[in-house]
Amino acid sequence: EFDFKEKKTLEERKMATVGGIKEVDGNQNSLEIESLARFAVDEHNKKQNSLLQFEKIVNTKVQVVSGTMHHITLEALDGDKKKVYEAKVWEKPWMHFKELQEFKYIGDAPSGSSS
Repeated sequence: EFDFKEKKTLEERKMATVGGIKEVDGNQNSLEIESLARFAVDEHNKKQNSLLQFEKIVNTKVQVVSGTMHHITLEALDGDKKKVYEAKVWEKPWMHFKELQEFKYIGDAPSGSSS
């Protein structure tokens, strides 16, 4: 007996990966990703009148969406405290377009973290 419901689920799973969020190798395009992370912090500072200072990238993921949506988890200094933020930067390199879509505080950096 063939289970059509299971087949549909497999097709849905395949479709979910097209445009899905994918992990990025830590060394892959690290200068490009760092540049995007610094851009995210700078844009956040302009919009919120903040003085965050970029420290380091914790993690990054990408999603293909008429360009690339970079999901960047980063550490930044807020005064003398290291905090962790998640930024979403939408980039269309062929149009020289990049825009900060989201920047949110997700917690304090682990006390043992170094830059």
